[in-house]
Amino acid sequence: MAKIYVTREIPESGPAALRTAGHEVVVSEKDGVLSREELVATLQEQNPDAVLCLLTDKIDGEVYDAAPNAKIFANYAVGYGNLNLEDAAQRGVTVTNTPGVLTDTVAEHAVAMMLAITSRIAEGDRFTRAGKYDGWGPMMLLGTDLKGKTLGILGAGRIGSRMAEIAHKGLGMNIVYYDIKENDFLNTELNATFKGEVDDVLKEADVVTVHVPLLDSTRGLINAERLALMKPSAYLINSSRGPVIDEAALVEALQNDVIRGAALDVYENEPKLADSLAELENVVITPHIASATIETRGKMATMAAENIIAFLNGETPPNKVEK
Repeated sequence: MAKIYVTREIPESGPAALRTAGHEVVVSEKDGVLSREELVATLQEQNPDAVLCLLTDKIDGEVYDAAPNAKIFANYAVGYGNLNLEDAAQRGVTVTNTPGVLTDTVAEHAVAMMLAITSRIAEGDRFTRAGKYDGWGPMMLLGTDLKGKTLGILGAGRIGSRMAEIAHKGLGMNIVYYDIKENDFLNTELNATFKGEVDDVLKEADVVTVHVPLLDSTRGLINAERLALMKPSAYLINSSRGPVIDEAALVEALQNDVIRGAALDVYENEPKLADSLAELENVVITPHIASATIETRGKMATMAAENIIAFLNGETPPNKVEK
């Protein structure tokens, strides 16, 4: 029997799978994120054989060293930018993630944000709740139709491709996209147009949606210069990683009508928002909940547990992250 430490409460399907496999499971009792000091101290105290961590945990050499018997850190997320892979490799630690399971959920949330900002749904909700609605008017809260408009995809992986499919087949949008390589599905099934440069997508799209991983090359991908390339009538959607967008530059662009609106689920210095972002009417903001459905979060917990179980059984975890 191995001891697994879970750094934060997650859906019970994950811990239950670990217990069914015969392992001891200890779940953090703190209501919220463990501070770095708390995480290190707790791992030293618990001395687990495996750690199930979350994207809010910053894992590096000091943290790995606090749990020397834990040779697997199973991340409860598709991304793994919160784990230092070099430090893990030096210590013989395996890192896993939970890809694929949240593709539809995140894509649907991105579409929902697109509809909310272009139809001014959140703004209309605030307007009505504030008692400002005194009857129908022909010029009140005019939004933007999406049929026939162009959706620009930055990052045509699983989530970007699924959003493109929903937008094209469900809403009648045209698709242009940028990625490091062409996507045959988008080209053949959606009649999408590949662009070799990010700037070309920004110039053409009526809505730009970001689905890239956080890498050195994508940090600050959308900055003031690139926002200026977008149409004044365009919208920006981000459900990928916050630091991909220069948030201060985005606030300035929204304040000065450089673009018409934005919808964000992630933030550059999460959970802190850039100054004035929350006061803007032409932005929809959600608290990093793009994968937050009962079904998906449960599947993520189970997948993280299955990665640990496979590793402890001497097998290669199905979702091992390669450096």
